[in-house]
Amino acid sequence: MDMDAAAFEELVIDELDQLPDDMVEGLENVVFVVEDRPEDGSLDLLGLYDGLALTERTQYGMGELPDRIVVYREPHLAQCDTAEELRDEIHTTLVHEIAHFYGIDDEQLHEMGWA
Repeated sequence: MDMDAAAFEELVIDELDQLPDDMVEGLENVVFVVEDRPEDGSLDLLGLYDGLALTERTQYGMGELPDRIVVYREPHLAQCDTAEELRDEIHTTLVHEIAHFYGIDDEQLHEMGWA
């Protein structure tokens, strides 16, 4: 599948807007970023939560750099054949990375069917 960066970013924004309010309302000091690939250049990683989960924070407040949720464009495109598959995979990636913000680890995500 092929899609330029601007169109992919729009798709990520659309999927983010579709998430339930109670999932996104608690996101504080978090930015969403679209990048082509992870630093290692692989196509295996679809997204990344770069920050400190709510469950691990002690002294967190003003002046802190925002946490980042990164969605990788090229790995998504490599794994999806249709626009519908791409939407579904972006949705799953966003939920997965937001879950990490809330302190839900990969084991819990597997149990919930999101990893």
